[in-house]
Amino acid sequence: MAAPEQSWSWFPALALGVSFLKCLFINAYHSTDFEVHRNWLAITHSLPVSRWYHENSSEWTLDYPPLFAWFELGLSHVGRLFDQDMLRVENLNYAGPSAVLFQRLSVVFTDAVFVLATRECCRCVREQKGSQDVLSRPSFVLAVLLLWNFGLLIVDHLHFQYNGFLFGILLLSVAKHLQGRHLQGALLFSILLNLKHIYLYVAPAYGIYLLRSYCFTQDHKDGSVRWSSFSLVRLLMLGGIVVSVCALSFGPFVVMGQLPQVLSRLFPFKRGLCHAYWAPNLWALYNALDKGLAVLGVRLKLLKEAELLRASMTGGLVQEFQHSVLPSISPSVTLVCTLLSILPALVSLWRRPRGSRRFLRCLLICALGSFMFGWHVHEKAVLIAVLPLSILAVESREDAGTFLLLTTTGHYSLFPLIFTPTELPIKVCLMLLFTVFSFTALRRLHRGQGSLLHPLEVLYLLGLVVVATACEVVFPLSPWKQRLPFLPLLVTSVYCSAGVSCSFLRLYVALLQPEHKPKQP
Repeated sequence: MAAPEQSWSWFPALALGVSFLKCLFINAYHSTDFEVHRNWLAITHSLPVSRWYHENSSEWTLDYPPLFAWFELGLSHVGRLFDQDMLRVENLNYAGPSAVLFQRLSVVFTDAVFVLATRECCRCVREQKGSQDVLSRPSFVLAVLLLWNFGLLIVDHLHFQYNGFLFGILLLSVAKHLQGRHLQGALLFSILLNLKHIYLYVAPAYGIYLLRSYCFTQDHKDGSVRWSSFSLVRLLMLGGIVVSVCALSFGPFVVMGQLPQVLSRLFPFKRGLCHAYWAPNLWALYNALDKGLAVLGVRLKLLKEAELLRASMTGGLVQEFQHSVLPSISPSVTLVCTLLSILPALVSLWRRPRGSRRFLRCLLICALGSFMFGWHVHEKAVLIAVLPLSILAVESREDAGTFLLLTTTGHYSLFPLIFTPTELPIKVCLMLLFTVFSFTALRRLHRGQGSLLHPLEVLYLLGLVVVATACEVVFPLSPWKQRLPFLPLLVTSVYCSAGVSCSFLRLYVALLQPEHKPKQP
């Protein structure tokens, strides 16, 4: 049951409040991604299209799909009103006050897409009957979980990126599918893929769901439902949407014969298996095991010291590495592992396409499966699962538990992104506030339905306090800081990998468990 229209008076206050908070971060720390996007503004504004994907005077070359390059070009025409110097390709590492102001505000204003998407998602959740208190309403809790999401706040408005804009399109697409508007959802997702190709993570879920639920129509016979009638017209309509968006994005580069060059920028496999242990996934555990075996081998005189130096993936560099003891992993191996990890979910969705919530659950498994087993995964990619999971968390007790486990571990794994002492109180306070609200609000929504987490999961999450204290307080004061500067990254990723892995398994259990038929009256 949708919330009555007059009960949405709280939504503008939530949206304006978080926008005001974002503006307070304008002069805070920003990462190298600030220079990345400044350089892309300069490239798209100052150079002809034919040179966009060839320009390499900066190490931060354009490596997003063409539609995002057109997006940067649009921003640059506004940016020239603030500071034309930032639009010069030769002005490397330029960060004038006006340029900083423009780029920060550009993220805040493009977040309007995320605000709109949040409103649409809130309209899709099932409200609890007789719920008068706004704090006990799923729509209100979902709005806070999305608009005030800790991970999105620090990644976009401290670290600096445009994830809010991109996730807004993803959530709008999901909302359209929840509303049964499949063509609109497909159009939005096609646009999203041509803005940032990391969303290929969840493309298999979209492909299977649209093919099975939209291109196959339902036959009703003798009170039963069968999915048998295939509609070629619907398939052609979907194909036309995808081809049209890709033609708009890649068409000019195909005409210029630059498609191979563009694709080489989008898929740079020379960056190595891991980003210096930062992503809490299976390969972080694999690398830690290899490192431990190498150390043990040297001490037992089974390996030479040189073999230990080879296992130096804690060096913080983005490059290819060879494992010392365990077999080295290639991109093809990660692809096979990823496909195998999501295949059961895709088969289950094909066999039982019983609603958009099932599609959403499969989408989450694809996102986490790609995060767990993918090649050179960034820690920020965990948000692809965290944000859509918020929708299920306000409706289901089991999903609420998975959300709390994944969000707490996934958000803490982002802590190393913001490593400056000045911003330490900001990230600690923001995460504490978001985490306390998440636990309190979700327990209130699902009260009387049992505990959300297993006692061992609660104990594991409490262990994050110990890890945080050791990495953020004790380690900076210890003599190990000079000898092993990337040890906190290793500890954080390995510890958080356990929580992400458990969340992945919980989602699978929820998806594959047998359906319970309602009792006959």
